[in-house]
Amino acid sequence: MYLCTRQAPGECCWSLFRARDQTADSPITDYPSPMLVLVTDTSGKDGFVGLVRAGDQGASVDVIDEIALAGGTFSAQLVPQVSELLEKHRLSKGSIDAFVVVSGPGSFTGLRVGLAAIKALAEILQKPIVPVSLLEVLALTSLMIVAAEDGSEPAPNHYAVALDAGRGEAFVGEYEVSGEAENSIKSVGESLLKFEDLINLLASGTARWIATPDQTVFDALNRNVPEFQKRFIRRNLRRPRSLEVALRGCQKLKAGETVLPEQLDANYIRRSGAEIFSKPATGS
Repeated sequence: MYLCTRQAPGECCWSLFRARDQTADSPITDYPSPMLVLVTDTSGKDGFVGLVRAGDQGASVDVIDEIALAGGTFSAQLVPQVSELLEKHRLSKGSIDAFVVVSGPGSFTGLRVGLAAIKALAEILQKPIVPVSLLEVLALTSLMIVAAEDGSEPAPNHYAVALDAGRGEAFVGEYEVSGEAENSIKSVGESLLKFEDLINLLASGTARWIATPDQTVFDALNRNVPEFQKRFIRRNLRRPRSLEVALRGCQKLKAGETVLPEQLDANYIRRSGAEIFSKPATGS
């Protein structure tokens, strides 16, 4: 597996994608193997764009390359860096078989910029889009870690993953281990919770364990749950990158869970400041 995170300047921009791919007049339904998948995440303070090869109908994923995107530069850097990645590996725009994009939760501005770029590229190239929640990616990754640490498949139970949302709140995804298949999970729901409500999920026994990649969330939990439950707070995972996002995305691609460009929406969870502070409309 080759992984490079060195950021290189790119001079190509939208012009690389202006011409419609003449070999792709309609979205593909019979996916090739291996597939070339473009993966993006602009939901956080920093982001990335990556190229991966997915073989065996998405069952195996190798990262070809990944470039970090600094916060505040998404609108200026995302498309040029896609161009740079393709040029660096001597690939054409038509080589892309699918797009996997983190649709949230996270930054309003970052998500709008990232999703708008993917919508445009997918429309031009006529390739499928697979939106994934960062929380569901974390849920699958944390389940794999638990299985590896315990040496057996986790028993069916209810668990949660959390991301720092700022303001003393967390983006929370709740899941159940279904037990129907290896690493099979069922989403119970996603929500925005205050730290005290997140803590109560664990303290009340509603969630068997909670995993987070964020130190702020981990510290809030660790300070406030009973001593005997602290071992059920899991900090042993990183914020997902190309590999983890692509694994979940390719699972969904194989299952046919794709959207058209006009159907791609951000999963903000939190309302925007404008929505929170806007005055309600007055009746006539």
